Amino acid sequence: MTLDALVFGSHPDDVELASGGLAALLAAHGHAVGVCDLTRGERASRGTPAERAAEAAEAARRLGVAERFSAGLPDLGLDRRDPAQLRAVVAILRARRPRLVVAPDDDDAHPDHVEASHLVRRACYLAGLARFDAPGERHRPERLLFALYRTVRPPHLVVDVTPVWERRQAALAAHVSQLDPARGPATYLTHPDFASEVEARGRWFGALVGVRYGEGYRTRGPVAVADARALLGGAGGAA
Repeated sequence: MTLDALVFGSHPDDVELASGGLAALLAAHGHAVGVCDLTRGERASRGTPAERAAEAAEAARRLGVAERFSAGLPDLGLDRRDPAQLRAVVAILRARRPRLVVAPDDDDAHPDHVEASHLVRRACYLAGLARFDAPGERHRPERLLFALYRTVRPPHLVVDVTPVWERRQAALAAHVSQLDPARGPATYLTHPDFASEVEARGRWFGALVGVRYGEGYRTRGPVAVADARALLGGAGGAA
């Protein structure tokens, strides 16, 4: 399937936590959006791979994306230097041919999130090299964004996800094995303040650009402005 946008997460709930709003917005506008979970989350403290796959599929349905699949790479073993992992991600990019790719930001405590950021970034470049040994015809995405999660880095871009915030929250809620305190050992996802933290993060990113809810992203290289009127903003106005 050819996609307009492909959103990568290290584990089956990562996209919902960082970039589910962008995925839902693009899908609502009629774009073909895919989600790739790099691992099955098999080393997590909670949930079996089968449970997590079913939850991910339901979350994808709630987001409205066209496709969700797992790359089947090793949980807690993502490695930007592993040639086999690079070939696998390059093959995915060449098969789906997205114009936009979203990856985790590398400022994160989880080692898989850090490695996923670098792995996807390298793969986006290598996918465009005719002599890189991976299946498919060469293809390099036009834009690569890095989704901010638990970080103090300032965003380069903030996407207003207010119109799809409830859909984003519903998609996150599909990951019952990770969120239900009764399903296993305690994690930060089962902490009583977790929902408030998610809300606060969305409100903080939104406040940076004067909207209710936002998602923050960083990017490499300049962002082109094709229509200068975009610089005037929307409703706008001096405070």
